Amino acid sequence: MQDLGIRVLFEGTNSIRLLVGLWVTVRISLISVGLSIPLGILLGMVMNIKNPFTKVLTKLYLEFIRIMPQLVLLFLVYFGITRAFGINLSAEFSAILVFTLWGTAEMGDLVRSALISIPKHQYDSGSALGMNKFEIYRYIIIPQTLRRLIPLAINLITRMIKTTSLVVLIGVVEVLKVGQQIIDANRYTVPTAALWIYGVVFFLYFFTCWLISLLAKGLEKRWR
Repeated sequence: MQDLGIRVLFEGTNSIRLLVGLWVTVRISLISVGLSIPLGILLGMVMNIKNPFTKVLTKLYLEFIRIMPQLVLLFLVYFGITRAFGINLSAEFSAILVFTLWGTAEMGDLVRSALISIPKHQYDSGSALGMNKFEIYRYIIIPQTLRRLIPLAINLITRMIKTTSLVVLIGVVEVLKVGQQIIDANRYTVPTAALWIYGVVFFLYFFTCWLISLLAKGLEKRWR
């Protein structure tokens, strides 16, 4: 029977290395989302302010992040800014910075839409109770907004996990990079190892995103 290279997965610490690489991927995503949620909430609130200057500024930021591919942003931050200004940024920190900028823009737009969807009488009810604008947002608007946004934020995590595969191009040793290292180390002894390594990487991404998607669906059903 032909050796298809599956044995590479069980040689040495290859399996553990893939799991460690997966944790790097998840860690970058979780940190980025953890920073993006509060910043996105603040951005969404600013986007709803009826001020021409803030509207133009936030619109430019949102459109710039949406139009610019994440890979170009990664190269711009890691290779461009660091060399132009002599700033020493690690590849992982650069990735977190770029994904936080992206996530903040995405979350900010979601918050803006959620705030608009809340009926006007909610604001009027708070005013009738003698609350000021800060108290209305703190006790009435923001809790309702967060309830609507948590499932969407979890979906944003799955998108970030999948997109973090790009960080391999700036030298972050995540699950895809580990897989490439294992394949390169066995290029001559097990030339068919790529089938099994990339297959495992595929299922690691799939099951991670699938579990998070199940959590999002559970929250949607619970709060519907």
